[in-house]
Amino acid sequence: MQFAKGKLIAIGGAEDKGTDLEKGEIHRSNLNFFELGILRRIVEEAKDGPLCRIEVITTASMIPYEVGDNYMNAFGKIGCTNIGVMHIRNRAETLNAAYLERIRICDVVMFSGGNQLRLTSTFGGTQLLQIILDRFKNEEEFLVAGTSAGAMAMSHTMIYEGNATKAHLKGEVKITTGLGFMNDVIFDSHFEKRGRFGRLAQAVATNPSCIGIGLGEDTGMLITDSNKMEAIGSGCVIIIDGHDIRHSNIADIPEGNPFSVENLKVHFCEKGNGYLVKERKFIPEMHVGAVVKKQVNVE
Repeated sequence: MQFAKGKLIAIGGAEDKGTDLEKGEIHRSNLNFFELGILRRIVEEAKDGPLCRIEVITTASMIPYEVGDNYMNAFGKIGCTNIGVMHIRNRAETLNAAYLERIRICDVVMFSGGNQLRLTSTFGGTQLLQIILDRFKNEEEFLVAGTSAGAMAMSHTMIYEGNATKAHLKGEVKITTGLGFMNDVIFDSHFEKRGRFGRLAQAVATNPSCIGIGLGEDTGMLITDSNKMEAIGSGCVIIIDGHDIRHSNIADIPEGNPFSVENLKVHFCEKGNGYLVKERKFIPEMHVGAVVKKQVNVE
């Protein structure tokens, strides 16, 4: 999708402690929310500020009710009262007329963390996703946000599996089609904490037309025009650019062998730094959208 009018905010995660896909573990306690600063930015960028209508979609999570309550409380702390939660668990539920109408009239859609393959297998090809995509493409004030799995699913090319400790081996990083809000990028989340540089590097090496975006926890990218990116939050965003790769053996080696690649370009972005995807250009100071800040208070 080129030059969409809407905004994306992709967040590196930290709030959903219910799953660890790499270890196959499910934890049903210790939910912590570290993203109030980023949530404030979502509200500031949204139409009508704290009065905006936000719909949180918990489909990716295995603990949807806990996650939904967590978001209700977190947005409530920054003055938002018009919040809805959609616990959509299967494709049949995407046909619910009430859900479709809520998506048509809301100002913000936010996808929670969990399992990104659950998002794509549930929403891919559905009317509900098409409504979100059409609004994102055509409405300047419409905002789509996602954290962790919700961020990883935003792009057309999506990592759905890959153990970080084996990511240097060909075939260990699994790629599929995401929700399609943005072309020519691949998002990864919990980037530094879970040591995912290798898996994003392999994803870029096998898809060198894409820019890899490694999102740290409590950190995100605000994206406008499907091109202009501004780092937000307290951590770091790592950009991996494979357009100028020279040597790469990944097409020729057997599955399970270490791959080699030459001339990957890497950029580190802190809060306020920017990046232009199409121009592949780092911007020291980026202020996208020229948004007029709305008053957002914390209790």
